[in-house]
Amino acid sequence: MALPENDNGEEQQGPVIRDRRRIDPETGELRTPEEDEGTAPDSPETPVDAGDAGEEPVVIDETAEGGELLKAREQVAELTSDLKRTQAEYANYRKRVERDRAALREQVTAQVVGDLLPILDDIGRAREHDELNGGFKSVGESLEALVTKLGLRKYGDQGDEFDPNVHEALTMVPSPDATVPTVIEVFQPGYTIGERVLRPARVVVAGPGDDAAEAPASAESGESGASGGEPGSESSGGTGEDN
Repeated sequence: MALPENDNGEEQQGPVIRDRRRIDPETGELRTPEEDEGTAPDSPETPVDAGDAGEEPVVIDETAEGGELLKAREQVAELTSDLKRTQAEYANYRKRVERDRAALREQVTAQVVGDLLPILDDIGRAREHDELNGGFKSVGESLEALVTKLGLRKYGDQGDEFDPNVHEALTMVPSPDATVPTVIEVFQPGYTIGERVLRPARVVVAGPGDDAAEAPASAESGESGASGGEPGSESSGGTGEDN
């Protein structure tokens, strides 16, 4: 329904009357419902269903998803293998460092203790001559206890079997009572630290007496063989004449 305009050409503001009757009073026909012309442009819109809007449903590609899962599993297996290899390398490195550290500690200890061997020899000789008395005895025993704690071991006693790896034979004495080379006298004891020989024991060794007895016996057997050959030659010669 049009509103009258004022002199300036603007519509006059006033009550707006809308005919909402379903049947036209003039023609008697059924009216078609129309949208309200006074509806505000910023009125809330009616929600539209996604299916009515014409959107297509999302299709999940199971093949692509399975390929990505397989690739992820391969990456996990590769990273796990790298981690195990790194752990093994670290364990080997740690063992090698500990072994080198122990070897270096043993080497340094052996060098320091080796310089004390002449002092230990003097203490031993003083004990043999009953001169280890008083304060000197206390100092000597403390020093021996210290080097023993560091791993120093003394060896070389009378009656030990001779071992060229740890003994140094100053002289060899033949003895009929000895079945194997045996230490009969110790001039200087030997010392070891760990598996290392700091100083071999200097000893006198008694060897089996059979070696000395076999030489004259072999010489006598050679002479008897030579003398026994002469009759044999004569008999062979006589046999030749008979023939």
